[in-house]
Amino acid sequence: MRLLNAGLKLSQQHLIKPGTLTLKQVLLNSCRSCSSGIIPNERIRNIGISAHIDSGKTTLTERILYYTGRIAEMHEVRGKDGVGAVMDSMELERQRGITIQSAATYTMWNQHNINIIDTPGHVDFTIEVERSLRVLDGAVLVLCAVGGVQCQSMTVNRQMKRYSVPFLTFINKLDRMGSNPHRALQQLRSKLNQNAAFINIPIGLEGNLRGIIDLIEERSILFEGPFGQSIRYDEIPADMRAEATDRRQELVECVANADEILGEMFLEEKIPTIDDLKAAVRRATIQRTFSPVLVGSALKNKGVQPLLDAVLEYLPNPTEVNNYAIHNEEESSESTKIRMDPTRDASSPFVGLAFKLEAGRFGQLTYMRVYQGCLKKSEYIFNTRTSKKIRVQRLVRLHADQMEDVEEVYAGDICALFGIDCASGDTFTTRTNANLSMESIHVPDPVISMSMKPSNKNDLDKFSKGINRFTREDPTFRVHFDTESKETIISGMGELHLEIYSQRMEREYGCPCVMGKPKVAFRETITNPVPFEFTHKKQSGGSGQFGKVMGVLEPLEQENNTKVEFDDRTIGTNIPRQFIPSVEKGFLMACEKGPLTAHKISGVRFVLEDGASHMVDSNEISFIRAGEGALKQAMDQADVVILEPVMSVEIVAPNEFQGPVIAGVNRRHGVITGQDGSEDYFTLYVDIPLNDMFGYSTELRSCTEGKGEYTMDYSRYQPCLPAVQEDLINKYLEATGQLPAKKGKWKN
Repeated sequence: MRLLNAGLKLSQQHLIKPGTLTLKQVLLNSCRSCSSGIIPNERIRNIGISAHIDSGKTTLTERILYYTGRIAEMHEVRGKDGVGAVMDSMELERQRGITIQSAATYTMWNQHNINIIDTPGHVDFTIEVERSLRVLDGAVLVLCAVGGVQCQSMTVNRQMKRYSVPFLTFINKLDRMGSNPHRALQQLRSKLNQNAAFINIPIGLEGNLRGIIDLIEERSILFEGPFGQSIRYDEIPADMRAEATDRRQELVECVANADEILGEMFLEEKIPTIDDLKAAVRRATIQRTFSPVLVGSALKNKGVQPLLDAVLEYLPNPTEVNNYAIHNEEESSESTKIRMDPTRDASSPFVGLAFKLEAGRFGQLTYMRVYQGCLKKSEYIFNTRTSKKIRVQRLVRLHADQMEDVEEVYAGDICALFGIDCASGDTFTTRTNANLSMESIHVPDPVISMSMKPSNKNDLDKFSKGINRFTREDPTFRVHFDTESKETIISGMGELHLEIYSQRMEREYGCPCVMGKPKVAFRETITNPVPFEFTHKKQSGGSGQFGKVMGVLEPLEQENNTKVEFDDRTIGTNIPRQFIPSVEKGFLMACEKGPLTAHKISGVRFVLEDGASHMVDSNEISFIRAGEGALKQAMDQADVVILEPVMSVEIVAPNEFQGPVIAGVNRRHGVITGQDGSEDYFTLYVDIPLNDMFGYSTELRSCTEGKGEYTMDYSRYQPCLPAVQEDLINKYLEATGQLPAKKGKWKN
């Protein structure tokens, strides 16, 4: 400890002397806590790293962990060396080179404790970002220097706004061909409406990236050594001094617009000191009126240490963010907001939020953010939703998939508990404030559904176990059993989302699954009234069976075409009263299977007018069979049409994609019922048959660069097109072997 402190003092003394070239080796973190044992709030940062797909979030996290001494060596994301990044701990993530689950870790930098959550970039896993931002105090928005602000960057920006999370922007990938950080900054201002300015600028771009210039301290920073771990501070190169001065002036102006104190100094034409400027940037960032922009290249190990310094300088600690819990009064329906006390001691009662569940090696792992008070191992806490008392058996801090046991955690910490039965979004408290609940997490509705079943019938047990676990872990993954088509239907945020779960089912539970287009619930109905007269006779020695029914089968009105009705208009005792329910039962049983494609019959009224019975042979079964036969006879004589479900779809997309979106709707036999627009987006209201909606989410995302989204609700049933009806009948006949399957038919 003494040796380390002496080393730190020496290096700090060297840094103070101006103009001297110093080498600052990053000291490996060998002390976990400060002298008092509890790290004070001022030295804690809870940050998330989020961005568009492939902007370099996981690579950046890997570098942060390496420079802070958390890991001994760095690996690339698509594990070329067969190892993969630390934060992508799932086998599937390493294979595909994408992040699927958000992973938590913590590290030390300049005696500050930083809790980091690395989040996925795909829109399919948007709930992971949503959950992480809910419990974090600050974030780092990573932008690609080539792609700039992309569609998922906009989604993340909306989520940060929803939870009022202050953020820094890091423009990554400056080493790539065609990188342009100035364009990325322009897009940050125009597309995301952020007041942003550079606080450091690159020296050289693409292959010539040598280092960066710190505009606030007015010096250049060069990264030396094989992994860029040695930092050398130097004068600003002569050819870049003019640009650095202009950019610093721009930074001062942007911050002066957002911060009153610096604004007054600016108007009085005072020159702010370095400390004044840093304090102003911090105030403006925490109020979300300004976002500092840093640059670098995580892959080439440049610009990561200044980003870590900026996280400590400008992002809030847990005391600077107001977190509220809702206090639900038992007597009244009103709820009051209570501010959480962020002091790190046991003076206030404990309040925590379970924001993520994961099935670990030792049972269910519950990620929790502590908002108030202190939680010790082997204490009892209460789940406010279920009012269950739970004992904390094991308390851990996380580093990707490795754990470190701790005895106690305080307000501002992110930890995990084992063996606790709860759902994500549950609030835990000590008994004294049982009616508190932290605001819940916004869960988007699923956009795509598929049918899923195990390939092997014997794996049903594993299948149900897996499905049960996945639905608890992920609120956007919904499952229901469709009684009509006898299929398990899974719904999620996109095709990739559902495909990943199918693969996880095979890897983690050894249960390979078959995914398919869900069967659409078609119906069959008639278009004109048909009379029927049917006699059921059966004589086989002893008492036989006899029942006769006469009447009319009528179509119902358009709005009732999903119902079936039975109308008894008999007069007299030709059919004894006790057998009328049997005729109805037979009719309803026959409605389960239509003559064309074996779908349910609906939209018909069975009018019973007359019939006949036999003293001995008439019984319940006779009239059940008579009712069935009468319906089949009438359906054979009537004009039968197939009804299909039509969905009312609401599509929201930017104005420039109006043409492709409308063309896509027409291709799917959609009927546009209305349209309105606001600012740069238009909303389209359309009726589209459900049978044509499959795969639409992927098509809409690809034709609107990922910016379009849609929601759909069931509207009504209506007769389908003659071509669709013929196709359905042929498919049914081929499936049942009544028609030979056509060989080489391109359209299955």
